[in-house]
Amino acid sequence: MELRRLGNSDLELSPVGIGCWAFGGEEKDYWGAQNQKDVDALLKRSIELGLNYFDTAEAYNNGRSEESLGKALSSIPRDKVVIGSKVSARNCYYDTLISSCEASLLRLKTDYLDLYMIHWPFHPISMLRDTNDKALLNKPPQEEEAASALMELQRQGKIRYVGVSNFGVEQLESFKQTGVRIVANQLHYNLLSRAIEFEVLPYCQSQGIGVIGYMPILQGILAGKFDTLEEVPENRRRTRHFSSQSTPLSRHGELGAETEMQEALTEIKELSKKLNIPMAQLATRWAFSKPGVTTSILGARNVAQLQEAAVAAEQLLPERVIEVLDLVTKNLKDKLGLSIDYFEHTDNDRGRYQRTEGSALTANAV
Repeated sequence: MELRRLGNSDLELSPVGIGCWAFGGEEKDYWGAQNQKDVDALLKRSIELGLNYFDTAEAYNNGRSEESLGKALSSIPRDKVVIGSKVSARNCYYDTLISSCEASLLRLKTDYLDLYMIHWPFHPISMLRDTNDKALLNKPPQEEEAASALMELQRQGKIRYVGVSNFGVEQLESFKQTGVRIVANQLHYNLLSRAIEFEVLPYCQSQGIGVIGYMPILQGILAGKFDTLEEVPENRRRTRHFSSQSTPLSRHGELGAETEMQEALTEIKELSKKLNIPMAQLATRWAFSKPGVTTSILGARNVAQLQEAAVAAEQLLPERVIEVLDLVTKNLKDKLGLSIDYFEHTDNDRGRYQRTEGSALTANAV
């Protein structure tokens, strides 16, 4: 499988990466229980198929995702895989960032991470969603100390490259001033979530920052599993695509764009039939066919799902098909606007720059 260089690094990633959020899952967790034998088999088959990027985070299942991935990787040569993990905003003070990275390395049973990312920007909302510790909320971490810790981890050889996740243009510019070199920005991106195309994706392309897209099938909504939006499980209706009245789990408080979304899904499904390409493959191939996108992360949980991902990764979509898909989702893109944060009200977009000096408990954050 053809690999792609990630931004201005020397990391080479497969066009489809494996999202490991479900790994180590128990019944009470977001994705439910995950069998370790399935994880082991999935990792082994991934390498055979040429899928080499594995994406996790300390927050996924309280570290059990990293532990599960570490177990599965123990029988695979380290140079065959690219491992990316993420540190939570609450752990981005100098000392806690260093210790968080070391804890991730222990769980993953590796001496180094290829890519270490800040999971969410240091926005008041990020802190409020991450912790209820008032001491942390009243004195959130600053970019300079986080950057200093990341560069120290690089100096020690514990991480190879630094990345971020869910960062907007102003936040990327601000972080750039610290001197740390960012090679990746992991962003919510799919046919129904195209906000990064307005500003963030062009900026990343101009700066040599590789984009790692996540949710390419929007948690199954773009897989053709649901005939109507009402069939989508409540926990997957939390985004601004849906009315805030759609589920008590929603926190954005907006009216949503359900009409535009249903129209787009209908058109995508029809094109999928016409081209004889399964809808999930069509959506995934669109996501990594876009200029500036290095890889798209799919949450495969077993070898059968992995095989589908591998088929999708085999080739780009023809330009004409991309143009049609862009056209049928344009109304939805315009309705949802420039905010790259699909879980919060547009005014509370965590992808917008906001220094967190002083208290994080601001009027905009509560």
